[in-house]
Amino acid sequence: MMNTVNVSVVQLPHGADLDLPHYATEHAAGMDLMAAIDAPLTLAVGKRAIVPTGLSIALPAGYEAQVRPRSGLAAKNGVTVANAPGTIDADYRGEVGVILINLGDEDFVIERGMRIAQMVVAPVTTITWDKTDTLPDTERGAGGFGSTGLKKT
Repeated sequence: MMNTVNVSVVQLPHGADLDLPHYATEHAAGMDLMAAIDAPLTLAVGKRAIVPTGLSIALPAGYEAQVRPRSGLAAKNGVTVANAPGTIDADYRGEVGVILINLGDEDFVIERGMRIAQMVVAPVTTITWDKTDTLPDTERGAGGFGSTGLKKT
């Protein structure tokens, strides 16, 4: 069963004619964000750009919005979100922007209304630190960065 959260949204003038993000299928976790640009934007190989969405949102306290790559753009064109996942905090009220980077082999043209990323709204867990001199032992211990290997043994 999915949780429903009410989120206030303002469609800014440069995005007023674009659809609001919505779930494409019944069990989708993310909603597509669209490029709210006036003219096509060429993203050269190896370059990045902040692409406006024409949206400002007000998330309730205790939630964040994660801006994630669209798998099709990444797989087919090498275009992804540079800071994936990007985080929109509950107290941010500016325009949602998507930092796209072209890791592909060819320049990529972004057009108005193109679905450029997806947004997932998720609960946030906050922590308090329990400063200590030692940590409990585990089988893995301090092994990291490939310490568990690539293949099952």
